[in-house]
Amino acid sequence: MSLPPWAAEMRAHYESHSSSQFLLSGNINDRFLLPTAMDRAEQAVLGGLTDYLAQVLMPRFDIILSYDLGNGLRVEKGREAFAEWPSAREAPSLPKQPRPAVETLTHYFRYLANIQRLGKATPQVGVWVRAAHLVAPNSPGSTNADLNALALLMRDWSSEAAFDALRLCTVLLTENQNDLHPLLVLNPRALPIKVPFPDAPGLGAALQAVAARHPIALGEFAGEKVGEVAASLSGATLGSVESLLKIKEYRKEPIRGGDLAKLKKELVEREASDLIEFIDPKRTLDDLHAQEALKQWLRDDIALWKKGDTGAVPMGYLLCGPVGTGKTYMVECLAGEAGIPVVKIKNFRDKWVGSTEGNLEKIFRLLQGLGRCFVFVDEADQALGKRDSGGNDGGLSGRIYSMFAKEMSNPDNRGKLVWILASSRPDLIEVDLKRPGRIDVKIPIFPTTTAAESWALIRALCKRRGLELGEADFEAVKEKLPLLLTPGAAEALAVKIYRTVQTKHTPPAEAVAASLVDYQPPVSLDVLKFQIGLAVAESSDPSFVPAVFRS
Repeated sequence: MSLPPWAAEMRAHYESHSSSQFLLSGNINDRFLLPTAMDRAEQAVLGGLTDYLAQVLMPRFDIILSYDLGNGLRVEKGREAFAEWPSAREAPSLPKQPRPAVETLTHYFRYLANIQRLGKATPQVGVWVRAAHLVAPNSPGSTNADLNALALLMRDWSSEAAFDALRLCTVLLTENQNDLHPLLVLNPRALPIKVPFPDAPGLGAALQAVAARHPIALGEFAGEKVGEVAASLSGATLGSVESLLKIKEYRKEPIRGGDLAKLKKELVEREASDLIEFIDPKRTLDDLHAQEALKQWLRDDIALWKKGDTGAVPMGYLLCGPVGTGKTYMVECLAGEAGIPVVKIKNFRDKWVGSTEGNLEKIFRLLQGLGRCFVFVDEADQALGKRDSGGNDGGLSGRIYSMFAKEMSNPDNRGKLVWILASSRPDLIEVDLKRPGRIDVKIPIFPTTTAAESWALIRALCKRRGLELGEADFEAVKEKLPLLLTPGAAEALAVKIYRTVQTKHTPPAEAVAASLVDYQPPVSLDVLKFQIGLAVAESSDPSFVPAVFRS
């Protein structure tokens, strides 16, 4: 079985002697297919990352050592060979605390370097440090000499000249690189590698390997049909899929084809720890009234996407308009038209140092595994950070801005991830984040411009509540209907009309007239007009702007 790209890259750099230290981040807590066990049914074919390192990438190593805060320093393989080191024989036990453990490893490597200078053969040694961010954490501004010294020792494993000729491989495991000490992250001699979520072929191979153990759960997807499950669940971790199969098998519940989309949503949202959520695309652009030029533009983009002609597919859209104009509603319509999910990024900010950046890393990692989707960022003027926040937040806003800017301009995402930013204050979004290559199409959304449009909006919202209004009713209230009515304001009016009907037992038409008496817009006209002006200024195409606003 061929290696996945991340593992092949790691092996190539080690065997070519270009790198001996690797920073593995990303999907490191997942399950992995262990090819060496596939022909032995009595052994598990799925294991953790350290099992994969030992059995696939380091099977010929003479000695394998590991360290983590819970178990301390341990010999995973080659205990007798390690015991040839005099210090190992003299010590009653291996250390558990970080500083003594790192010092012990460093002394052992120097012992091997001295042995090699004498012309003697040395063993091939592999070391992994689990949860390396807990051993050498990122503490911005820290002057903790002991912590900095420990990180420097770990950095020396790859940069000290005496270790260059050793057959030594050190692996630091951390879910988020931002959590790791900068001396290690910025080490030019260490190779950072992101372990991605399994793609559909990788997930399919793993499911094929475990299918015999879950005959009920996968009963409808025997043989090559298991690829349908893999394609539908792409974006979920192998561990979460394995757990799903086990519980389904225990309950004797087969997975149905119609359940796959719902199951994927549940798995991914659970993995995301409430950092993202899926918006169900139950509407299409047919549910979006007016703005025909805009709808045609969006349909053309979707047609190109479906054909696989991604050269002209936008990297992102900016939806801008006054508060309450239905920006989220438009996202739902766009997603339903395209037939793909919308992933909404929720609040990822955290009070703990480094946690916000770690949450963003996790979100981006999940998005990369999902395949085609829209990524929705509401209130983008606040969520995306600032290039320069004045130092009031310790630089956090600037780091958030940099992470979004990098991810949004990644050319590998074209045709895969489409960013949708929504804001009533697009002028507060950093200019660099709105440039072509990140946001290619800027879509203004406006309130109503005529009494007829306002009536159609109120009528549609009343109809949802079982209130029927006729064309004749329009003439009776035509002069009272407010202009610049947003869907949000119309929703409030429809609720008031429904309440009047239910409590006063008046006909719907009379309730409309009564509700329009002394109507006050929820947003002042000055603010509304200001935000309309911003939307007009941002628009990518004049045809998106109604004639009344173009001047």
